[in-house]
Amino acid sequence: MSFVEYGDTIKDGDTAIVFLGHESMFPVKVQHGTVTQTKYGVIRHSTDLIGKKYGSKVTCSKGGWVFILHPTPELWTMNLPHRTQILYSTDISIITMMLELKPGSIVCESGTGSGSLSHALIRTVAPTGHLYTVEFHQQRAEKAREEFREHGVEHLVTVTNQDVCKNGFGVSNIADAVFLDIPSPWEAIGHAKSALKAEGGRICSFSPCIEQVQRTCLAMEEYGFTEINTLEILLRVYNVRTISLQIPDLGKAAEANSSTGTVQFKSGVPLREMVGHTGYLTFATKSLF
Repeated sequence: MSFVEYGDTIKDGDTAIVFLGHESMFPVKVQHGTVTQTKYGVIRHSTDLIGKKYGSKVTCSKGGWVFILHPTPELWTMNLPHRTQILYSTDISIITMMLELKPGSIVCESGTGSGSLSHALIRTVAPTGHLYTVEFHQQRAEKAREEFREHGVEHLVTVTNQDVCKNGFGVSNIADAVFLDIPSPWEAIGHAKSALKAEGGRICSFSPCIEQVQRTCLAMEEYGFTEINTLEILLRVYNVRTISLQIPDLGKAAEANSSTGTVQFKSGVPLREMVGHTGYLTFATKSLF
């Protein structure tokens, strides 16, 4: 099993997603002789999982059933153990696009955190690219290495435990893109410029506060970055429903042609104006000169 290569069959040691519903799923490490408890009963790994195909419908001991899904970065983002605040697919998609990432890209990231963005970046740059990710906190760095190894992507990522603001990324002039998600990103802009390839490259900084954005933009200008712009991604959820309205009185001719006094149409009503402010994304390009 690998997060970047799909496998048909569930094997011992795989990480799988137990899907009970769109609002209820969780990851499980498949191990011979182990059982997993759900509200529908017990799942026995040896008989119910190992050797079955991903996507299979598995009947639990109480008669209920679940689906066993192959892990993807999107599913992992929804189910991972939170060691820090994480980025979700809405922000990750725009980051991937604006940094112009593709298979073969070299990316530097700090900090690693819970690995939500890291898994998406690895999937994007595979099979020939590489992610260099820096995490200040030692235990989080060790846990990230363990997860990357279990998920079959350790050959695509290098995890370093150090302070990126003082020591940088540990690489020079090779990165196609740099991503910063740290409290003081302006202190790491110089190291980010050193890590980026000489012929240009893109940088993105994520910050929850506009004051951080202001200081980061000033630092980018100081180090010669161009095309600096900041985005805020807001998610608005709509509830589309059918409503009935009376036909307006347009006179006898309209009345003769009408067989009903009401008309139905679909109406979109905002269910929630916005689903949480996550933060601001600031993008820039390394100057060619």
